[in-house]
Amino acid sequence: MTGVPASAAGGTGAKPAPGGKLGAAAVNQASLWNIANVLTMMRLVLVPGFVMLMLQDGGYDPAWRAWAWAAFAVAMITDIFDGHLARTYNLVTDFGKIADPIADKAIMGAALICLSALGDLPWWVTGVILFRELGITVLRFWVIRHGVIPASRGGKMKTLMQGVAVGMYVLALTGPLATLRFWVMAAAVVLTVVTGLDYVRQAVVLRRAGIAAGASR
Repeated sequence: MTGVPASAAGGTGAKPAPGGKLGAAAVNQASLWNIANVLTMMRLVLVPGFVMLMLQDGGYDPAWRAWAWAAFAVAMITDIFDGHLARTYNLVTDFGKIADPIADKAIMGAALICLSALGDLPWWVTGVILFRELGITVLRFWVIRHGVIPASRGGKMKTLMQGVAVGMYVLALTGPLATLRFWVMAAAVVLTVVTGLDYVRQAVVLRRAGIAAGASR
């Protein structure tokens, strides 16, 4: 052991990366621009576009409603792909963890509020769905130091049913399809309430287990 640093002795010791912390920060910043995050940001951008299309010509023109449905459908499809890509290719970032649920709730909330404002959907339906979605988000943060509440199969089915139901209401449907969408929305509301209560149960169990584990240390 000579006491001479490898860098001074011309050895093979690892050299610090150029820029030190600035270089590392640049790498971390670049990682934000992956395909999963781009899809999430695209979904956020679609929200004001969807609202504009939905409310064109008073909100009752079938052609504009069809374009609004297309924007809503793209948002729902990208919601499926961005999460899958992030998990499959290890593209999970702090930005994505925060922005993805915000984007999901923003497009769904915008659609529900527009539909209720136009008189197509009762306000209580919008209230139940939005209260559940926001409430579960707060609940997740409430117990996050004890653990993470995983997405359940019922929760995924709820999301699918909500997307189909809201999409059917966005379209200017008539006849049997207009009747069908009522029942699809009814099923979506039931799943929304049932899965919401299940998440509350999981949160209480998780918090109790976390408190008990902390007390036993």
